[in-house]
Amino acid sequence: MSQRKVTSMDIAKAAGVSQSTVSMVLNKKYNVSFSKETVEKVEAAAKKLDYVPQKRKASKSGRKEKLLVVFCPNLTNPYYVMLLQGIESRAKEQGYVLFVCDTQRDLRMEERYLKMMWQIRPLGIVYMCNPSRCFMGLVEELSHNIPVAVINNQNERLDVDAVELDNSKLGRLMARHLLELGHRRVAYIAPPLTTRQKQRSKRVEGFLKEYDKAGLKENVIIKAAKEESDSDIAHIDSEYRIGYELTKELLSETREITAIVALNDMIAFGVMDALHEEKLKIPGDVSVMGCDNTLFSRLHKVGLTTIEHFVIYKGRDACDIIMKKIAAHEARNTDMEPISTYHVEYEPRLIVRGTTTYAKHRKKKN
Repeated sequence: MSQRKVTSMDIAKAAGVSQSTVSMVLNKKYNVSFSKETVEKVEAAAKKLDYVPQKRKASKSGRKEKLLVVFCPNLTNPYYVMLLQGIESRAKEQGYVLFVCDTQRDLRMEERYLKMMWQIRPLGIVYMCNPSRCFMGLVEELSHNIPVAVINNQNERLDVDAVELDNSKLGRLMARHLLELGHRRVAYIAPPLTTRQKQRSKRVEGFLKEYDKAGLKENVIIKAAKEESDSDIAHIDSEYRIGYELTKELLSETREITAIVALNDMIAFGVMDALHEEKLKIPGDVSVMGCDNTLFSRLHKVGLTTIEHFVIYKGRDACDIIMKKIAAHEARNTDMEPISTYHVEYEPRLIVRGTTTYAKHRKKKN
């Protein structure tokens, strides 16, 4: 008579722990924390009982799910939802499924998700923003084994495939529009301008550069949220609140400005509501600009002047890059795989709507 196979329940009884603990320890679930003593107890019991792990049954389809992983800093800003929409539409067309890692701009969450990639082994990874600087080496290491595409700020040099955005150019476009309308005293409202979020600073720097060329840099007021707001859990109105609260603060200090620029559309909506509460007309008293050309900026009652930089297309392109890499790997007919690095960039466009006009007291030239 054949000997009964040892089960995880047998090991649990011998080690004095739960069956689920045995399962997680023996399957090396490193994202769950156990004491060293518990791990040693389970492993010793398994060894003593001559436990032989069961072979996993092959799926009926006989193939692994075509999985792509997407790293996202948050899903409260329509900008990232638009990017995800572009990625998802292309992935769906090609029979892929997505696993979205929402890091909430938390370094610990980002690190945990990155370490999980070695276990999950997706067919490709898309980063919807620059990886945090302390993990750039880890991302490049992953890219040697798994195709990685980053939708990034052009000024961050990474040895991976990228769909690039020159944030400095976006800032310059915004500044030139306001200068042409005669705005000499303006404010720029932004989330925290930290080293980690360099793309934000680049957008502001581009704006300041144009005003500096016009000899008006000193007339630009920069209002940025405090650094700790990036560590708070993002809510659906987080960026709106930044625009609203910083505009209120700005107006309590000065009423001399004729235009306010917001780093993105969500912040611009907060700016507009604060101005309405203060009985200031848009654009008659104060012009307002956003950036990203999100859905809400196009509504007739909003009509926000903004910058279009083809967000959905960037998501689709990032997905295309991943699929080209996968196809090249599967089709190689030599021992040596070709090395190719893709870089895609779109030229941003100014979208003028109803929230900007000539500065007060300045007449349009004939």
